[in-house]
Amino acid sequence: MVETYKCSFCGDQIEPGTGKMYVKKDGSTFYFCSSKCQNNFRLRRVPRKVLWTEAGRKARGKE
Repeated sequence: MVETYKCSFCGDQIEPGTGKMYVKKDGSTFYFCSSKCQNNFRLRRVPRKVLWTEAGRKARGKE
């Protein structure tokens, strides 16, 4: 069975064969579903403050 991962920024499921995996020097692993999520992570944006993320919707009481 192929593993499915959750995007480290937006929280969406990543289909097998898509997305990117980023590993920092300290060994922590991040998975991104798109370059949009990767660039927002690189800009050090907090997912809770971004409207379209799962954490952002939950913080505003939409889900």
